[in-house]
Order: sequence, then structure tokens, then C-alpha cells
Amino acid sequence: MRALGQPALSRPAEGLYDPRFEHDACGVAFVATLTGVPSRTIVDQALTALRNLDHRGAAGAEINSGDGAGILFQVPDAFLREVVDFDLPPHHSYAVGTGFFAGDADDVTKSRQLLEEIAAEEGLQVLGWREVPVQAEVLGSTARSAMPTFVQVFVAGAGSRVSGMALERRAFCLRKRAEK
Repeated sequence: MRALGQPALSRPAEGLYDPRFEHDACGVAFVATLTGVPSRTIVDQALTALRNLDHRGAAGAEINSGDGAGILFQVPDAFLREVVDFDLPPHHSYAVGTGFFAGDADDVTKSRQLLEEIAAEEGLQVLGWREVPVQAEVLGSTARSAMPTFVQVFVAGAGSRVSGMALERRAFCLRKRAEK
């Protein structure tokens, strides 16, 4: 047994490797493309990697109640334009975030209102909301009993053209404040 803070491996530091940054954990996959061109292929590869991580304990006592693991990818602008019922500004001029709201319909409404207030304080305008489609029937009873309401919020700079890193910074502040 090793002491707390002691490196997991006894391999010496070499090049970019430093054993001080080793942690006891598994269940991480990383799939990327160097081209920067979005494609369904990279998503399919990420989903395969995710399915192959089932061994890490992602499934609970019920085979269909897991830990909520997923994939992270670029904003799919063309797709989002097809599925929202409001206008979106040019690509890279808006941000989208996914909210996991607990409680009944009234609680979800209050959470949305609070998020809109925080967005305004951060110089952001809420463009609209999207209910994320779910297939709750495929989930186990444990997962269903704790399942939040999934919504996406779309924001842009309020009153001015904000894009790129300036928009990223404001969206980051919105997210951090909303988490609290």
C-alpha cells in the first residue's frame, strides 16, 4: 500500500512524464482528430470508446443505470439550426450549454429564470431554450428516479457582437455562477 500523495508508479520522471501527476483512476478515453473537420466518424469512435469503458464500474446494480458518462464535442451548428425554433446568430457568435434541472415543472421554471438573470448580469442574452429529447424507457428504475430535466440554453452577447474568446469568457462565468 502506498502513502497518500506518493506516486502510483515508481517510474522516474522522464521527458514530459512526471510521476507526481499519476492518479489512481481508470475509465478515460480520448479520441481526437487533427484536421478540425467535424465528422460522424469521430463521434462513432468516441461512442465505441465509451462502450468499451463499461468495465470501470459505469453500470450500477441495474445494468441500465449507469454513472452518466458521455462524450464532449464541438457545437454542432448545422444540427442545432435544424432543431431549434428560434433564430441563431452566425456560428461562433453564440454559446450553448446543457442544464440538468432537478424538481418539478415549477422548480425547472424557477431555475430557468435564475439562469436568465445571471446571464443578463454577465452581459449575455438568452436566445432560447431547447428541451433535450430523452428515452427514459430504456433506463433502469434507479436512473429514472434520479433523472433531472435536460435542457439546452442558447446565449449570445447582449447588445453587441461578442464572439470568440470574449463570448467563451462570459459563458464560462455564467456556467460557474449557475453551478453555485
